[in-house]
Amino acid sequence: MGRSPGPRRGSALLLPLFLICFFSGAMRHVESAREFTLINQCKTEVWPAVTPGESFGGGGYALRAGDSVVFTAPVGWSGRVWGRTGCTFDSAGNGTCETGGCGTSLQCESASGAAPATLAEFTLAATDYYDVSLVDGFNLPVVVTPTPTSANWTGCAPAGCDGDLRRGCPSELAVKGDGGKVVACRSACDVFGTDQYCCRGQYANPVACQPTFYSKKFKAACPAAYSYAYDDPSSIFTCAQSPDYTITFCSSNMYVLF
Repeated sequence: MGRSPGPRRGSALLLPLFLICFFSGAMRHVESAREFTLINQCKTEVWPAVTPGESFGGGGYALRAGDSVVFTAPVGWSGRVWGRTGCTFDSAGNGTCETGGCGTSLQCESASGAAPATLAEFTLAATDYYDVSLVDGFNLPVVVTPTPTSANWTGCAPAGCDGDLRRGCPSELAVKGDGGKVVACRSACDVFGTDQYCCRGQYANPVACQPTFYSKKFKAACPAAYSYAYDDPSSIFTCAQSPDYTITFCSSNMYVLF
C-alpha cells in the first residue's frame, strides 16, 4: 500500500439468536462483495480507471461532471482506482489521456496508469486496508470514504486528498498541458530518480528514507494521503466494519464523518 484487507424452547439444534447474528456478521467480514460508488465532483469530465477492472465495467469509462456510478467489487478484491483527465477516445475505445492514461485504451482492465496520478488503493478482507497515494504524483483530488452497511456501524476514517497540488506545484515537478496550464504534479522520484527520493538502495527502509522538501509540500496539502513510500503512520487506514466505499474526485467534504 502506498509503495507500489438461547436456543428455541424444545430444540437444542438451533443456535442462539445472538450467535446467528455474530456468525452472519463474521461471514460478511470475510466473504462479502462490496459496493463502490464513484462520484465526479470536478467541473470537467473525468475518466475513472480501475485495475483489476473485470468487475468495474472493464476498468474504464467516462464520468461527466456531477455524475456517479456504482460497481460491486468481488470478494477479497485488491486493486487501485484513479482518475484520468483530458482524454479523447473514439467509438472503438481507443485514444489518449493528458494524465493517468493506461496505454491507448478506454478500459484499463489490468493495466496500470501512467504517472503522475493520484491512486486510491484497496485490500478487502476481514479488516480492510485502504489509502490514497501521491507516491506516483498527483493529478486529481481523490477522497475515499467508507460507508455504513449495518445499524452497528461505528465509523471508519476517510482517506485521501481534497487539496489541489496542481496549484503551487514546484515548477520542476509541474506537468503542463495545452496553453501552459499545470495539469499534474510529478513526484520527486519520478523527476530526479535518486535513491533518496525513491526510497531504494541504502534508503530502502523507513529509518533512512525520511520526508524531503517535496514530500513535505505534498503532505502539507494532503495530510491523509501518502506523500512518500514510508509515510505509513498517518496514511494507511483500516476498517473492520466491512464497509462499502465512496470514491469522490474533487471532493470538498473529506472530513465529514459518520
